[in-house]
Amino acid sequence: MQVFYTDQFVLPLPDGHRFPMRRYSLLRETLQEREIVPREQFHVPAAATDDQLRLVHTAAYVERVRTGTLSEDEQRRIGFPWSPQMVERSRRSVGATISAGRAALEERVAVNLAGGTHHAFTDRGSGYCVFNDVAVAIRVLQSEQRVGRCVVIDLDVHHGDGTAAIFADTPEVFTVSLFARKAFPSRKPPGSLDVPLEPGTGDAEYHAALDATLRVVEAESRFDILFYLAGADPFEKDLLGGLALTKEGLAERDRRVFQFARRQGLPVAISMAGGYASDVRDIVDIQARTVELAREILDPETPAAPGVR
Repeated sequence: MQVFYTDQFVLPLPDGHRFPMRRYSLLRETLQEREIVPREQFHVPAAATDDQLRLVHTAAYVERVRTGTLSEDEQRRIGFPWSPQMVERSRRSVGATISAGRAALEERVAVNLAGGTHHAFTDRGSGYCVFNDVAVAIRVLQSEQRVGRCVVIDLDVHHGDGTAAIFADTPEVFTVSLFARKAFPSRKPPGSLDVPLEPGTGDAEYHAALDATLRVVEAESRFDILFYLAGADPFEKDLLGGLALTKEGLAERDRRVFQFARRQGLPVAISMAGGYASDVRDIVDIQARTVELAREILDPETPAAPGVR
């Protein structure tokens, strides 16, 4: 299983900023120290090019990001001050999902240890998202004629508004979002399948909603690849969430998605998406377990665990 990381490309954020930048390097270090994935399978991705970004984003928006001419309002909506490092980090994060998509088609599963920037629209960023990594990766793979129909299963606690809007008139991309109904964003453009969840939804209710969702996905026409946004923010201690899943419940969520993909013969490209617990170690524990389960269930080089079909 190939793993793509970008944690050396660090955003220079002001003191007190609530975005947990440190989680990315800690996640990679944890995966390596625990030997969850062999070190030789970790890679630094190439940066997404302007041409690749323009498959989804408007040329004017890409240019404003590149040249640092975003307005103050645009920067406020994104949540990051502009800097050359922000541009490089954003390009690399998209590049990691492109690389994970290509690798998943070859090896069944691959991971971007960042990404999941689902609040980015064609002409603007939002909610800590500059470019939409999954949307760009889908368009790149389609332009390379590697895939046709794609499914996005977004299990971040926040609605995947940018992704839904980007693919609103694109029947070959099926977008799924399970999200906290009262959480950001306030406006939620409809995706192919939206599943709003009430505040305080816990493990059992969440798993029942997920099972029903996967049955709908299964009933759709055959897909060539699944892009999975494995947010850690449905966690009960997340500061920006509103749901109440335990760590065990989140692991079971991942297990159900991966077992579904295995039964369907679907390659899976994983992006980590959000996570805002006050203790960054909780985010790292959750997402390290996601990677561990992906390797256990989907990596053909790893012996199947008992009960996995």
